[in-house]
Amino acid sequence: MSKQGRVCDQKVKKGAACAACKLVKRPKKEDVPPDELCNYCNGKCCRYIALPIDKPTNYEEFDYARWYLYHEGASIFIEDGDWYLIVYTPCRELDENNRCRVYPTRPQICRDYSVDKCEYEDHYLFDQYFETAEQIEEYAEAILGPRPGGSFRTPRP
Repeated sequence: MSKQGRVCDQKVKKGAACAACKLVKRPKKEDVPPDELCNYCNGKCCRYIALPIDKPTNYEEFDYARWYLYHEGASIFIEDGDWYLIVYTPCRELDENNRCRVYPTRPQICRDYSVDKCEYEDHYLFDQYFETAEQIEEYAEAILGPRPGGSFRTPRP
């Protein structure tokens, strides 16, 4: 581990330093004792918030989803039929070493998050994932048919 207590996610040999950043290669989750996992963590769970939203069922509701996606760092995903708004924004209390500055008094949602649920090396694939207003509009048109009054999207050439 480097002096800063940070590790690298780049693909290098185990225990070798990354030439680009001089940090130590991060070990696999299964190779780290649970009580030491936070020492190698990049704080993935502290870099976004995901909130359940109602599944849109008409164009008015899809317009709300489209509005969300006009905002920087916002995406929508569907997982097991449930819809979520995800906003990529780091927690203000995450320090430069990916440690929580308010750990002893952290919110209950953080306390409920266990090592078993840790996203340490997860690379999620959602059932559906929308990053742009155009993507959600295309999805709405596929589900609901053409938008009354025409699409807001540019016509095909």
